[in-house]
Amino acid sequence: MINYDEIKDKRIAVLLSGGVDSSVVVYEFARMGLHPDCFYIKIGPEEEEEWDCSSEEDLEMATAVAHKYGCRLEVVDCHREYWDQVTRYTMEKVKAGFTPNPDVMCNRLVKFGAFDEKKGRDYDYIATGHYAQTEWIDGQKWLTTSPDPVKDQTDFLAQIYDWQLRKALFPIGHYMKDEVRVIAEREHLVNAKRKDSQGICFLGKINYNDYIRRYLGENPGDVIEMDTGRRIGRHKGLWFHTIGQRKGLGFGEGPWFVVKKDVEQNILYVSHGYDPQDAYQTDFMVHDFHFLTAPFTSAQVTFKIRHTPDYHPATLEMVDGQRYMVHSAHPIHGVAPGQFCVVYDEDHHRCFGSGEITV
Repeated sequence: MINYDEIKDKRIAVLLSGGVDSSVVVYEFARMGLHPDCFYIKIGPEEEEEWDCSSEEDLEMATAVAHKYGCRLEVVDCHREYWDQVTRYTMEKVKAGFTPNPDVMCNRLVKFGAFDEKKGRDYDYIATGHYAQTEWIDGQKWLTTSPDPVKDQTDFLAQIYDWQLRKALFPIGHYMKDEVRVIAEREHLVNAKRKDSQGICFLGKINYNDYIRRYLGENPGDVIEMDTGRRIGRHKGLWFHTIGQRKGLGFGEGPWFVVKKDVEQNILYVSHGYDPQDAYQTDFMVHDFHFLTAPFTSAQVTFKIRHTPDYHPATLEMVDGQRYMVHSAHPIHGVAPGQFCVVYDEDHHRCFGSGEITV
């Protein structure tokens, strides 16, 4: 929850996307008598006419909300930074057979990165509609989880830099999603009933596979049953599949689960059945661990490897300064190289940061 005395005399920039969450952020400031400057970050595709892009509607919504609360709205073009940095990161990872998360890097490189360089440096705080909180503990600012376990977005923020965290405000992070909807309807916000975006960060309705296909095309190869070595079909490209994937495979005699990718041979390995043991791991390495505030104070932690409400208890074993072996208390489904392992304290309250999973 925002501390009014802490921010009343500060310069605040709100990243207003046109969605209901960031719109309620503006309301939260307005009800305290504050009228922060709002910014709509433009990150449309390079050739918008080829995509089903909702950016025009987003900007209309953002304009209406800013006007309603007497806030200035400015469009900031971060198109080049997104496609040069976030897209390049994503394509390099998927081409190498890894499972990247472009939304994680978008927060570090664009929302709290490129925007700060262009406009944010003139402000004390940058406020967003993330479902996350911050808390001062022993003189240090920590990223802490939202009470809504389904919507909590600390995993998407676990790669931002410490200086970015110090500038971050998450005014709706203490709410449940349903509460935000109630506020939006009560205040007659133009987007109160608008559905949440299901696409890639900032790219609206763009499908992830279409995003990948646009830059890497297709690269067909064999699909092999791991247990028998039997060829069961063809895939259109390893980059369209992730370890642990259960849906959308399109092969007969299912269900099938992706258990391995051989990049050199361009082979996708799958297992048959509802819960193959090959899809589980208890121990895996995490490298280049990025600490948000301070290193671990205990080897006993909780973690998640994908955006779900579930936190898994584990013990961490330091290998060297930036590599850790994660010993999960129980088998984890779908551990894939390139995923971010996000680490929390035992109560999954404070987020320590994240690192990339290696084989």
